[in-house]
Amino acid sequence: MDAGSVDHGSASADARTVRGGCKPAFASLRPRVSRTRPASPLLRCRLALLTVALVSPLHQAGERSFGAHMFEHEVIMLAAAPLLILAEPLAIMLWGLPVRYRHVFGAWSRAAPVRRSWRFLVEPVTATLLQAAVLWVWHAPALFDLALAHEGWHAAQHLSFLVSALLFWTAMLSRRTNPALAALCLVVTSIVSGALGALMAFATSPWYEGYERLGLAPFGMTPAEDQQLAGLLMWVPGGLVHAGAALLVVRQVLRSAHV
Repeated sequence: MDAGSVDHGSASADARTVRGGCKPAFASLRPRVSRTRPASPLLRCRLALLTVALVSPLHQAGERSFGAHMFEHEVIMLAAAPLLILAEPLAIMLWGLPVRYRHVFGAWSRAAPVRRSWRFLVEPVTATLLQAAVLWVWHAPALFDLALAHEGWHAAQHLSFLVSALLFWTAMLSRRTNPALAALCLVVTSIVSGALGALMAFATSPWYEGYERLGLAPFGMTPAEDQQLAGLLMWVPGGLVHAGAALLVVRQVLRSAHV
């Protein structure tokens, strides 16, 4: 919706409705970034990354190459998810709803069970454990082969990766999160995801029948080598993102201590 074409009185009333309804339940979505930073470029970047991951040739390549599939997952969880949190798109999305649905959503978000559930899910330790569980469970051979064989399960896999990453980065970027705890959770996540990637990187035979059955040599590699590349992508770049974020949090704490 073009903000310039909206009646000022109606816009003010709607804005108050959205703020009043959503602030209690989604206060932790406000990251430790400047409120004056424009969100729209971040949102556009996030949408572009999700497009690259889900509807570009990368997605089709992921059906034939585990390395491409892993890169797709890394884009979703390490780039698109944190950028979405930083972009704070909730209010923009709510503006696209009819007024009556905004009121319904506001009332729903004020409900005590919803607020308690939200606070629990974006608690740093909970969000960290949830993301780690989703990551390891979906990479179990039985479930991963199920996702490769059925489009519905594949969509569920990607959705769970995105949702768990959104909860994790919400917790890490929230002003309510103790910086030391955020740094610890980021380091733990780096170790947990890196361990899974290392197991794949050092494996000498393919884990997943779906890729092994193809009998292909993506990019000139055997299925085992393709899996090792996927493991390296999870282990090294994935670990560096979380470790780098932890260092930034520690740097912020040290700078604050010297002010």
